[in-house]
Amino acid sequence: QVQLVESGGGLVQAGDSLRLSCAASGRAFSPYAMGWFRQAPGKDREFVAAISRSGVSTTNNADSVKGRFACSRDNVKNTVYLQMNSLKPEDTAVYYCAARRTLDFTITYSSGYDYWGQGTQVTVSS
Repeated sequence: QVQLVESGGGLVQAGDSLRLSCAASGRAFSPYAMGWFRQAPGKDREFVAAISRSGVSTTNNADSVKGRFACSRDNVKNTVYLQMNSLKPEDTAVYYCAARRTLDFTITYSSGYDYWGQGTQVTVSS
């Protein structure tokens, strides 16, 4: 069992930056590929970004966040991060981190992950 706790959300203005953190506990962190998803009111949960177990490789939702969001991890601190720059009002959502024990870090569907955090709210005002 892996427990995930997100933090770092908040209310910001368009163009601002935020860094979300997701702290993992319960089991060794490094065997898990990590993903970030978001869900806006009335919408389906959407893939945002993912990172490989080593942190060397990442992927993201190019249509929505390419060039603005970046995923990283620190396997010593058991934490994965989502750096969000140039935020837009349409980025407003609850952001979730997720974990799956796999080499494949390119999983973009939510059912592909085994463990989830409780989410952190990000609100971007115009």
